[in-house]
Amino acid sequence: MGTNAASSADRLKVILSHLPKKPGNIPFDFLGSKKSFEISPAPEGLESAITLLFTEDCLEFLVKLVETFDKKADEVLRQRILRRCAVESGKMPEFISKRPNKSKGWKIDALPRRLVNRKLDLGDISPARTDLLVAAMNANVQGIQVDFDDGHCPSWRNQLQGLYNVFLAVRNQLPGTHALDKVPVMMLRPRAWNMMEHNVMINGREIPGPLLDFGILMYHNARIMADLESGPFFYLSKVESSLEARLWDQIFTWTENQLGLKFGTVKSCVLIENILATFEMESILYELRHHCIGLNCGIWDYSASIISLFGRRPEFVISDRVRYVNIDQLFLISYIKLLINVCHKRGALATGGMAALVLDGDASNNRENVIKRVCESKLKEIRLGLDGFMVHDLGLIPHINKLWNDHCSGDNQVKIKLPAFKKNAADLLKVPVGQVSLSALEHNIAVATLFIEAWLRQSGTFTFRGAVEDSATAEISRSQVWQWIFHRVPLEDVEGTRVSRQLVFDLVDSFSHQLSVSMGEVEKNRLMMAVKIFKELVTARDPPIFITTYLNNHSCFLNACRLSKP
Repeated sequence: MGTNAASSADRLKVILSHLPKKPGNIPFDFLGSKKSFEISPAPEGLESAITLLFTEDCLEFLVKLVETFDKKADEVLRQRILRRCAVESGKMPEFISKRPNKSKGWKIDALPRRLVNRKLDLGDISPARTDLLVAAMNANVQGIQVDFDDGHCPSWRNQLQGLYNVFLAVRNQLPGTHALDKVPVMMLRPRAWNMMEHNVMINGREIPGPLLDFGILMYHNARIMADLESGPFFYLSKVESSLEARLWDQIFTWTENQLGLKFGTVKSCVLIENILATFEMESILYELRHHCIGLNCGIWDYSASIISLFGRRPEFVISDRVRYVNIDQLFLISYIKLLINVCHKRGALATGGMAALVLDGDASNNRENVIKRVCESKLKEIRLGLDGFMVHDLGLIPHINKLWNDHCSGDNQVKIKLPAFKKNAADLLKVPVGQVSLSALEHNIAVATLFIEAWLRQSGTFTFRGAVEDSATAEISRSQVWQWIFHRVPLEDVEGTRVSRQLVFDLVDSFSHQLSVSMGEVEKNRLMMAVKIFKELVTARDPPIFITTYLNNHSCFLNACRLSKP
């Protein structure tokens, strides 16, 4: 027995000796042989970053964090499936309030000094894009959405670079930036619960992406941020229920205890991006009342969630998103007004989504038109009573600041009396139905395909026809194409033509052929791979709930990440 074991050990040494050295691929053993931490090698050029971030003390903290909340995260995903099954069986959403009766007059805890004014954030700022992060930290805005989610591609290279850049920025070591208390507030946005981290395993399991992001960000940066009254503050993506809000509150409290932070130090803004969450907004806010500053609304993920849940029903065939999905529509203005009403009643801030339009540096007429369109759209949101929103293009900042100065003299609108609003479940579900043009179909095909292509080159955003596109716009785009195929929706401007699989395949093939004419072989192959994945998504019998989950687990994406160079 002993001889066989010895010979096996010798053989393993010989096998491993032939492999190249890979920094970072080290199993750590903290609490005995049954518990371990394993991490993938650092991508080329990030060897020092992985060593700096994944210290032994940090790994021990991360293991405890995951072991404490891993099963609860699994339960969150299980509950999502059960709720979805109930909806698919015919159950319609109802307003839910799970707070105790004795808490009738409750308010969230007082807002920290630096979060009283949330008028303008820069959105879709991936921390892996160092130049963009530096520019954002020098901008005249209140905050930066430091985005590990919608505006970010979570390749291992990007995760490490993003975490490393935040580490440097917090310590005033990121070249070209100033001290943390002199720059816009960093609103850190970890991944949502649907995303797993493939490069880290604890006790033999891949870990939830949000726990990795949150754990590393908190362990290294929370104390410095707290001492400078500049955090730690978070955006929470894709929260679907008060159960999930309670889990985040438990994570915050546990982490504060572990790191010796005062209770309530961590603050968050919850993104209400799912139709079911709309019916639990007050309960979500209540669960996080000690750790929350407010709620945020964003129309694209929200609209996509309606298709995901109700998309097989003909009364939910949503019209062309460019023309019909806006805050003039009943279902969206009801959602925004309800969010404002809930937040202001509880002393919380209500913030809106991101203006995706970008300025064209070469065409002055177009620039003026973009500025006019963005300002008109955002003025509507100010007049509704929102306390803030986002833009992506830094060139829009002075125009939006002027808009706020002209129409809101205070830090926020929480105490401004607004017209009475009565919530109505039917209004939240009254979508614009069935108006689809050929150009709308082509636009959705292009956005979804190009987003996939961007991910294959490890980019979370791209600019197309004057707008920045991210996972939210890709989500609604591919969801609409799938839904229009499913219902064989007629094209309003092409008589006798309905949306079909063959029509969509022909259009995406034509689009990709035109685009690939000027491409090299590598770029062309990547685009063809994106087309293949797009076709999978829009013809699936049961389409994935999130495009990012599908891509994150797709072999094409994983292989592209492994083969990438800096």
